[in-house]
Amino acid sequence: MNFASKQIEAQPSPPTCLPWPREIVDRAGWLAFAESLARGERELLSLWGEPSSVHMAVLEERQPRLRIITLECPEGSFPSVGRLHPPASRLERAIRDLYGLRAENPPDDRPWLDHGRWGVRHPCNDPEKIDSASDSYTFLPAEGEPLHQIPVGPVHAGIIEPGHFRFSANGETVVRLEERFGFVHKGVDQLMAGASFERAARLAARVSGDSTVAYSLAFSQAIEAAFDVNVPPRATYLRALMAELERLANHFGDIGAICNDAAFALMHAQCGIVRERILREAASCFGHRLMMDRIAPGGVVVDLAQENVTALFTLIEWIELMTPRFIALFGDTTSLQDRTVGTGVVSEALATQYACGGYVGRASGREFDARKAIGYAPYPQLTFEIGASKEGDVDARVWVRFDEIKASLKIVRQILDEMPEGPIIAAWALPEDWTREGAALVEGFRGDIFVWLRIRADGVVQRCHLRDPSWFQWPLLEAAIKDNIVADFPLCNKSFNCSYSGHDL
Repeated sequence: MNFASKQIEAQPSPPTCLPWPREIVDRAGWLAFAESLARGERELLSLWGEPSSVHMAVLEERQPRLRIITLECPEGSFPSVGRLHPPASRLERAIRDLYGLRAENPPDDRPWLDHGRWGVRHPCNDPEKIDSASDSYTFLPAEGEPLHQIPVGPVHAGIIEPGHFRFSANGETVVRLEERFGFVHKGVDQLMAGASFERAARLAARVSGDSTVAYSLAFSQAIEAAFDVNVPPRATYLRALMAELERLANHFGDIGAICNDAAFALMHAQCGIVRERILREAASCFGHRLMMDRIAPGGVVVDLAQENVTALFTLIEWIELMTPRFIALFGDTTSLQDRTVGTGVVSEALATQYACGGYVGRASGREFDARKAIGYAPYPQLTFEIGASKEGDVDARVWVRFDEIKASLKIVRQILDEMPEGPIIAAWALPEDWTREGAALVEGFRGDIFVWLRIRADGVVQRCHLRDPSWFQWPLLEAAIKDNIVADFPLCNKSFNCSYSGHDL
């Protein structure tokens, strides 16, 4: 089987990803990893399940190096990681919803993705309890007078995905926010199981539409790691070009939307113009505004013509001219600074504990970027600096985005200047041997996206797990809004811009 649309033999190139093997551990070993997470010696990348086993991906702090461990669960349960390390709690709840495996003595045993309406998934669960939960999900209490609750969603005004937010407030001051998601659960885990490479790649590209390039890249790198595929150098540069265009479009769109939520429509309109020009140029270069399905295992399926290179240089020069104006407009507008400075603060300790990625983490002192930390091709050959702050408020998250815009502009210039000639996709075939596994960690515009998969020898995906950065960002939004006024929630929420779709899977 060959996945290539242009079947050209690839030349050796720097590795695009690393073959991280999976380790089988016993219960004591599983708990040892959980305890090391609680001590801050490792960071949790993801936690996921199968019908009779659970898996954990962690990032070693010193290298950094990714490790994946597995615990068999013949009795249908496993020691809770969330009991020792809170960031694992929602993932454990999702594992029970999807596979029926129960965390032992968890901090929270309520369903997460399942709203009590499935009822047919796991024979080990009590159907009566499932039915009774359908309309009686219990939110965490907030005690004291004079408190009142404000339910918001799951249906919202405007074009926005569904999610429920339950505020407990003292007047206008938020005492507690609790989120409830799962409304856009699509069954991605089950859709991936048994899918061909081609179908699985398309599914991965649609997990979160604004990160379609990043998801396609992470999925492709996981397959390439499993089968030792060498991606042609030109293809790695084209992939990075698509990823940076996606990053630029999203950052400009979000900065404008944040300003709009602070009633500064001028910035929203101007940023929207830049975003639209980027999307139109992406369509001209790669045939799709979001560049969906343009990355495939082994490389890319469309090349960049010389006239598009010239057009991209023109676009970048225009954005480089506009960006300082936006920076000055944002920083010098007192009404914006009044709304953003000191609003929605996330502490450095929380960002570190939750291994929070992207601009949310970097605005709170966690300077992690998979492009540098993991160093997948071609980023080790490129020069750029990532933005960082320790303020942790809405204002800091905007300034980090501006820093990332400047870095992406610099990266795109280098790509256009230095991109080598040659094939754009490797010709590779499935070996005639046993099932293989692969993993990848890729920097999307929100943060690091993790993919792990297992492929059968017949080219069918047996299991694929995709973890959006929003899993570790949504909980921090609950902390960020505490002690702020209700009217600042839209501003805080947009400064995070977590993905509903990427989270609900």
